[in-house]
Amino acid sequence: MHEAGSFFVTRAKSNLNAQRRYSHPVDRSTGLICDQTVVLTGFYSRQDFDTPLRRIRLRDPETDKRLVFLTNNFTLPAITITALYRCRWQVELFFKWIKQHLRIKVFFGTSYNAVKSQIWIAVSDYVLVAIVKKRLNLSASLYEMLQILSLTMFERMPLNQLLTKMNADRGIDGRARWPQHLPISQFEPPAPL
Repeated sequence: MHEAGSFFVTRAKSNLNAQRRYSHPVDRSTGLICDQTVVLTGFYSRQDFDTPLRRIRLRDPETDKRLVFLTNNFTLPAITITALYRCRWQVELFFKWIKQHLRIKVFFGTSYNAVKSQIWIAVSDYVLVAIVKKRLNLSASLYEMLQILSLTMFERMPLNQLLTKMNADRGIDGRARWPQHLPISQFEPPAPL
């Protein structure tokens, strides 16, 4: 990753073995404690990654915790590095949303183009269903609509009829009504001969 020209920001473990080589000046009013250039001194970590790293310590004003970050980026300001790590949560939420809403269980190809195409198809599908929901003024959630469409994919019923029928089947409280169950008497075993 480092050799490819990209950079990373990660939290340091509490048992990190590193030796400080240089300390950079920091503005302590921002919550920064220190900005240092370090090298890893652990036996395996030194063999796997012998390049100097940047260690940034921060006291989080919201939680009053001390956080330690490691990065291989020496050009960005220290406060920007900490903000990048904080923004990673938005990326996590985005991927969680993709998993929950786009229904991509498995990628059919492993190339960049195959994965990108499958994601764009899933996003397009989701947007089209959202447009249909808005145009038909349906109260069902997009998740429910996608469920209905996946179950009735091969039925010969126009889409607007299918979805408005689903909307009409909803109760006063807005929840979907379960279909009326057949009486148990219809499921009794046949009488012996």
